[in-house]
Amino acid sequence: MIQFFIKGGVFMYPILLCSVLSLGFFIYKLITLKREKVIPSKLVEESVKLFKEKRFDEVYSLATKNPSPLAKILMVIVKNIGQGKTHIKESVEEVGRMEVIELESYVDYIGTIAGVATLLGLLGTISGLIKIFSIIGVEPVVNPAKLAGGISEALNTTAFGLVVAIPSVIFHRYLDSKVNKLVAEMESMAVTLIDIAESGENEL
Repeated sequence: MIQFFIKGGVFMYPILLCSVLSLGFFIYKLITLKREKVIPSKLVEESVKLFKEKRFDEVYSLATKNPSPLAKILMVIVKNIGQGKTHIKESVEEVGRMEVIELESYVDYIGTIAGVATLLGLLGTISGLIKIFSIIGVEPVVNPAKLAGGISEALNTTAFGLVVAIPSVIFHRYLDSKVNKLVAEMESMAVTLIDIAESGENEL
């Protein structure tokens, strides 16, 4: 494995860095995008109960003690109760956009890393081919051993670039899907709570 890396040439190092960053961002987002961190089940249960009972001050107090994105949306709903569903929904959407940006942070970086790793692999391939043709252009009779370095660089960097890029694409798609599901769930709950607060519904 070490020989494989060494023979790949200088471009193997930035590709290795890409792999570390991609895996690091993926693990970080897996932790921060846990459902309990974004939409805590206890907060959901208690806030629904309090909304039904019109105990909005208690909802606000409960939300201030919780750092989740859902808690911030609950605070906005409570602050704007009595101003009509349209106004409340607009206020929630404004805050929601900021929360979505926070949830999506670093996810796009993983997608970018996938593209960069692929391009670095391609660049290593070109560098290896240049070395091969440089030798061929200088020597009329080429010793295959002299071409080995260029061939190794061309093939190893391509392979390593793809090894990093393919999982990164999978990481990116998975996290993007997870964010979309969490956002959709928060939107659905916000609409339900707004309806309860403004129309006095007693059922979810």
